[in-house]
Amino acid sequence: MFKGSIVAITTPFTNDASAVDYDKLDELIEWHIESGTSGIVPCGCTGEAATLSHQEQEEVIARTVKKVAGRIKVIAGTGSNNTVEAVRLSEAAAKAGADGVLVITPYYNKPTAEGQFRHYKMVADAAKIPVMLYNVPGRTCTKIAPETIARLYNEVENVVCVKEACGSVDQVSSIRGICDIDVISGDDSLTLPMMSVGGVGVVSVAANLIPAEVAKLVKLWDEGKVKEAQEQHYKLLPIFKVMFIETNPIVIKAAMQITGLINGVVRMPLTEITADSAKVLKDTLIKFGLSVK
Repeated sequence: MFKGSIVAITTPFTNDASAVDYDKLDELIEWHIESGTSGIVPCGCTGEAATLSHQEQEEVIARTVKKVAGRIKVIAGTGSNNTVEAVRLSEAAAKAGADGVLVITPYYNKPTAEGQFRHYKMVADAAKIPVMLYNVPGRTCTKIAPETIARLYNEVENVVCVKEACGSVDQVSSIRGICDIDVISGDDSLTLPMMSVGGVGVVSVAANLIPAEVAKLVKLWDEGKVKEAQEQHYKLLPIFKVMFIETNPIVIKAAMQITGLINGVVRMPLTEITADSAKVLKDTLIKFGLSVK
């Protein structure tokens, strides 16, 4: 259902961060399609969903669906730690025409495995479109166990894949060892290792900056060109790593500003990149061969 290089697209804002820059969003979407990106996730963590109003979130999703116009997949970020809210956002995404929804594990209230199962089942039953589970304990403080993922896959028809951002290849191996759910890397630097144990692609931060290069990595592996895929992985690794020297999406937005893609504005409580990190970032981009301002 969902595979390849899927960009967790940034949400461009006006210079004062008071509104979404929808014209710039349209430009980015078109560029991704031209660059070989397989799918777009609007309103994920990288898209700063946490500081979008519900109205903005629904509009960003609808605008993305309209601009994509069926050319690639749109998997809308609709997760919440409030099950009713996640249901409502997912229903809105389905109504807008999204191909699927990306639903983060409930954060802060730390549900049990049974609570996780019921949360996801309620969202999936209401949305009636494919659901991508999002397992990212670094942001949620709770992890979805492989057994819970397998139960959701086996008992809920439209739970079709999981974005794994545990930072663990063992987690992917454990999941694939007990069920056939599609696993997609949520960590750019682990895309190749995760594909080697059954993963089918990545929901990528770095693809916001180098979409064609990330798409090439996945394509090389899919074509069985193992050595070439390894070489591409080594080439991209410095970019993958530098994206997380500060909280995501501070660095990726700064990189996009340095290379002239967007203005780089983030919403509070996120702040602009520090001077020291900006120097490291710029040096990395130059070494990679990107044109910087």
